[in-house]
Amino acid sequence: MEKFPGYLLNNTPSRIRVVNFTQSLIDYLFPVTDDPQGFMQTQAATHAALKNELMVCLSPLTADADIDVLETADSFFASLPFVKDDLLRDAALTLSFDPAAYSVAEVILAYPGFRTLVVYRLAHELYRLKIPIIPRIMSEWAHSIAGIDINPGATIGCPFFIDHGTGVVIGETVVIGNNVKIYQGVTLGALSVKKEEAQQKRHPTIEDNVVIYAGSTILGGETVVGHDSVIGGSAWVTESVPPYSVVYQKTHTIVRDKRDFAEPINFVI
Repeated sequence: MEKFPGYLLNNTPSRIRVVNFTQSLIDYLFPVTDDPQGFMQTQAATHAALKNELMVCLSPLTADADIDVLETADSFFASLPFVKDDLLRDAALTLSFDPAAYSVAEVILAYPGFRTLVVYRLAHELYRLKIPIIPRIMSEWAHSIAGIDINPGATIGCPFFIDHGTGVVIGETVVIGNNVKIYQGVTLGALSVKKEEAQQKRHPTIEDNVVIYAGSTILGGETVVGHDSVIGGSAWVTESVPPYSVVYQKTHTIVRDKRDFAEPINFVI
């Protein structure tokens, strides 16, 4: 038999199985049905099936880690009511803040920022239970769909709102307070990328009631954005900002009559 020419992944869960479990869990938390009574009658069976599926996903990890599969599954599912409460608060903030949102149902079903946040909050519960690999598979699946990269290790308060979302990056040791709003293209990252700093706080802290506008970059484990601050678009922040600050980049834009502009402008994209 010909030797398999790649790296053999042993004692790891199936990626497809983890993704399918995550999608089924989202459908369980936020069901769409034309038969509510029938759904309620099957809810207990669905709960049991999902719990069993999580245990199947966890089982391969027990070969290399001290994981009690049943205890972990019990703890995770016990946290789901609280996770859902937080998510409903997240959705309500989106509805109250975004003039393009017309209902909580629209936010839940259509908003990529909210959908990514659902996966993050679920993955974070497993991360807190010290489960390897699975939380990252979940979050990277959401990343591949929405273009929003939230590491499951980040600590994010509630409510939280990501508007548009494309290009948002939130690192593993980020700490975000309550009632924070961020826009597309925001990076909450590390000042340097060194393997020996893996166990250190590498990413910034964002306190309560902060708004971070599109394209801003905030870096460093010691960087704290004080509560009730506003970070303007395209700002570059590597030092702490006191509460009630407004941080912005001042640019100079020139508008001239094209017919009087002699210098050619040729763009090659």
